[in-house]
Amino acid sequence: MTTTSISDLPGEIIQQILLYCPPVTLAAFQRLSHRYNALVEPFLWRYQCQTQYRYWDPEHHIKEKFRGDINAVHWRDLFSERQRIDRITSSALEGILASQLGRIDKFQRIVECGYDAKDCLLQHMAVGDDGEDVLARRYYSDAVLGCLHRIRAIKEWSRLQDQKDISLERALGAYDMFVLHDREGDFDEISARLDTIADDIRAEYTDINHQSSRQKAISIAIYLRANNLTGIKDLHQYQDLQNHFLGIALHEEDHPSSPLISTAIYCSLAKRLDLEAHACGFPLHVYTIVRSPQGFDLDGNRLTPDSDEPQSMYMDPFRSDREILVTDLQAQLRSLGMAKEIHSDALAPASASEIVLRCGRNILNSVQEAHRNAVARNGHGSNSHVTLVSSFPDMESAFYSALWASLLLGLPPDGDGPVVSTFEPRNFLQPIVQHFETHFPGDVSLIDDYIVPLFRDFGEYAQLRETVRVIRAGDSIPKLVHERTGETSDHVKYLVGQVFKHKRYNYMAVIIGWDAECAAPEHWMSQMRVHELPQGRHQSFYHVLVEDNSVRYVAEENIEIVTPEIPHNLMPLAGKHFKRWDGQARRFVSNVKDEYPDD
Repeated sequence: MTTTSISDLPGEIIQQILLYCPPVTLAAFQRLSHRYNALVEPFLWRYQCQTQYRYWDPEHHIKEKFRGDINAVHWRDLFSERQRIDRITSSALEGILASQLGRIDKFQRIVECGYDAKDCLLQHMAVGDDGEDVLARRYYSDAVLGCLHRIRAIKEWSRLQDQKDISLERALGAYDMFVLHDREGDFDEISARLDTIADDIRAEYTDINHQSSRQKAISIAIYLRANNLTGIKDLHQYQDLQNHFLGIALHEEDHPSSPLISTAIYCSLAKRLDLEAHACGFPLHVYTIVRSPQGFDLDGNRLTPDSDEPQSMYMDPFRSDREILVTDLQAQLRSLGMAKEIHSDALAPASASEIVLRCGRNILNSVQEAHRNAVARNGHGSNSHVTLVSSFPDMESAFYSALWASLLLGLPPDGDGPVVSTFEPRNFLQPIVQHFETHFPGDVSLIDDYIVPLFRDFGEYAQLRETVRVIRAGDSIPKLVHERTGETSDHVKYLVGQVFKHKRYNYMAVIIGWDAECAAPEHWMSQMRVHELPQGRHQSFYHVLVEDNSVRYVAEENIEIVTPEIPHNLMPLAGKHFKRWDGQARRFVSNVKDEYPDD
């Protein structure tokens, strides 16, 4: 009986077999002979790069490498570098999970790996529900990933601030990066989705390359409206937050988009189909202005030599697939009380910065409207319980994105006058710093690199630098240990991780810390009328995490312990302080043992 070894097989068959082998096997196989080395390198290492990793830092120019000469890249070295970054990312994340001490430095260690760290972070976020530290792992993986996303977004806006040529899709896609989490919709995915839609339009209109500008403008609008790619189904949802995000509009099934985002989709597709289109700076509603090519009118006819100006037409992809007459727009401007001499400004193309700022205002308005509606539904006034954290996009991240854009792009560019004539940077500084301290402490380097320098000539500069210093210093100081062994703490009734309902305000929360008696400043106790409580200031007080993502300080007498099967509204938040939910004990398992060792 004749036996056949692997060396007897054709090289193509060996390569096909090796496609199913893990990288460690490839490395070992490669060392066996010159022939095997040639079979593995570079084909199989490029395949590993393509299949093992989806996200790459922009500095790699990975698309060009995959399309280019296979021998021009050291694929094994590139793959080894990605594995090294995976090890750094996992090691730093484990350190974040193990201790509250030095988390900012560990965040920074991952962030310095750039977008190459994303695949590894996504793997940690995908940990199974039965994971020992599932909540903490998901929470902090998402937190670091969010920081990576925001870095890319802010870099784009910073380039726009420096008057670099940034496409509208990237300028607006930066908002999506703030709310992305583990979903699709980053810069590259937005671009790829737009490329696919453009290809679909070409397939639908096979003669589109030969159509006139007017025909092409209407064809694009017809396709978008027919395929539900612009506008919203229900005008009652006009103020919904999701309508203001380009990536969400492109990737969600219903494709919800405000007039501004509908116009951005239209303009981005028009560019791919060789049609010049811009967002128009019209008040109250964003229209699209389409321009004919130089030397031609909108119907494809050659212009006379003395007609240098291209012709323009207007579209409203949010509401219609028909051309909007300029006379109708002028009539709207007159009804708004605008003088005729400034009509041309309102009908002219708006800059990318202006559109980004306008989108930011829309986001701020939608967030404020959502809060007002939630307060009205709950009817508790200033103490309302507003559950917004489980929504997508989440309110805090969306609000944060609009603050960043307003601060970076509202500042006057050097030597070119104000972008927003009434801009006052102090209006945005306090809420940004508050959100940074409360929700995004891992952004300390972003604050230091981009916001602190903006206030160099303002009185707040020293305070900003001190805030950053205090945040960094506090991260390196061990937490004060609260033990239950002494007489001062033996009366503390409840444990870290227990879920309760507030007896007066009826919101649900989880205990994340405690003091044997009220440790708040005197002015706070006076303001909150602690002295009027039946048990006063000398009862135990608890730090609690509420469903609306706020942290509050609650007297023991106001706590009513509950034991839900699963506290669904608290689960997305709990990972900041807890490892997992214990279904038998009906409480969260603490991840702050360094601070509360007996809980």
